Amino acid sequence: MLARSTSRCCTKLRAPPSRVSLRVARPQCRHFSMPSSGASHSSGPNSSSAGLLAPFTSELDKIAPSFRINGSQVRVLQTPTEFYETLKDKIRKAEKRIFLSTLYIGKSEKELIATLQEALRAKPHLKLSILTDALRGTREAPNPSCASLLAPLISEFGSDRVEIRMFHTPNLTGLRKKHIPKRINEGWGLQHMKLYGIDDEIILSGANLSSDYFSDRQDRYHVYSSRDITEYFSNLQTAVSSLSFLVKPSPEPAGFELVWPEDNSAISPLDNPKKFIAESTALLSGLISPKTAPRTALDNTPAEKRDTSVYMLAQFSQLLSPDTSTELPAVSHVLRTLAAPEYANSSWTFTAGYFNPAPSLTKLLLGTASTNNVVITASPFANGFYKSPGVSGLLPDAYTLLARRFVRAVHESKHRGTTVLKEWRKGTVGEPGGWTYHAKGLWVTMPKSENPSISLIGSSNYTKRSYSLDLEANALIVTENEDLKKRLGEEQRWLQDNATVVTREDFARTERRVGLKVRIAMMIVQLVGGAL
Repeated sequence: MLARSTSRCCTKLRAPPSRVSLRVARPQCRHFSMPSSGASHSSGPNSSSAGLLAPFTSELDKIAPSFRINGSQVRVLQTPTEFYETLKDKIRKAEKRIFLSTLYIGKSEKELIATLQEALRAKPHLKLSILTDALRGTREAPNPSCASLLAPLISEFGSDRVEIRMFHTPNLTGLRKKHIPKRINEGWGLQHMKLYGIDDEIILSGANLSSDYFSDRQDRYHVYSSRDITEYFSNLQTAVSSLSFLVKPSPEPAGFELVWPEDNSAISPLDNPKKFIAESTALLSGLISPKTAPRTALDNTPAEKRDTSVYMLAQFSQLLSPDTSTELPAVSHVLRTLAAPEYANSSWTFTAGYFNPAPSLTKLLLGTASTNNVVITASPFANGFYKSPGVSGLLPDAYTLLARRFVRAVHESKHRGTTVLKEWRKGTVGEPGGWTYHAKGLWVTMPKSENPSISLIGSSNYTKRSYSLDLEANALIVTENEDLKKRLGEEQRWLQDNATVVTREDFARTERRVGLKVRIAMMIVQLVGGAL
């Protein structure tokens, strides 16, 4: 299934991103004025909000590339079904391109594949590019897998129209790759980005492409109707694809093989991991830097109506040496800024389905001056590992212990009484009507405002693993648009419709206590970091 020889490589590949000709736009000025000492008491809500946003954007502009759009160009979806139906509808209407980055596509997603086939048959010039993770995408092989599901698309439509790529971490090679069993080996790093682009629109989410994410696994989903934002993430996917294995149909029982094309942008990570990382750094560092990132100027929104900045964040730690990833610095800057006295009446909401935030983020969250803060995480009964066979069934207890420690830390900090943790539950996993919770993100509301001006969405779980092992892509919104702020506020609130506050007293109850086996679970959490 895995072929390193270049003699069998496909020759009809997209050019690496470094060869793509892009129109570069002039830097887009942000009309946020710096707050005075009395900014938080300004009588005008719009001017007050703009002044309070300036300390965020002035530094974010130095951290990550961004585009200015109008808030109406962002649509917030609510349910898994709405996400799936929107995705299928846009695929059917696609004219030029479909590009999908995901951890995996469920091996039984025949309806989604049929929708892609329908679009490709109807539009002879339509092209499809899919990027998944190699370890997750081939886990079941030679039995039916993500790779075997996708390979027939190449057979039917040809490699000039369909390209399937699978990224393989450089952290798993040699004896480690040979002896570490499947599923566990995914703890060494994954392609975890979730980018769903169709023509000039893109859906950013934390959801993968499988039946539970389309029906009863709650996540978040933002649709960006922006040619510039879509083009940027398309270039990002193209770059990572040029550092990935190519899937080719095969008569072998697995139905596919993975080959390393000659014109990839780096040597195979299995042949020379250090050189692979060096060559990956040369390719990717320029794409994610605000100084050198390609800035197209494709949107036709009038400058005076551009009231929203969208920062494109990437966490590519396993591919960059030195690590110039932008997500962790951007999130850290936002939280660090909230520690200033003028944000004493601000508030934030943070959510992660797998509650295991990086220690630095926990410290920053508890160091803010904000009040009325909320953390939302999955109840053990909404955790995807609830009653899972084997050692993974211990994971809900591990996340419970981490949540209990956070509640204790809140109690011991200045945030006692101003920050609560809520557990999300809708039925019980494995029972009729039972849902799981997979949403992740951050919302920040400015003083004297009702709705968030800042929101973060994307693939990251905000764990130590996210900031060291996996490939993540996110978007950070900073907006003055009142309608968009209202939609973000509604999103923040509806995610809490099925969430209940959990206190120290609740965690002290007998049924919430964790046993000695939780130590095993904690080791697993440290290994997989919530990415499974």
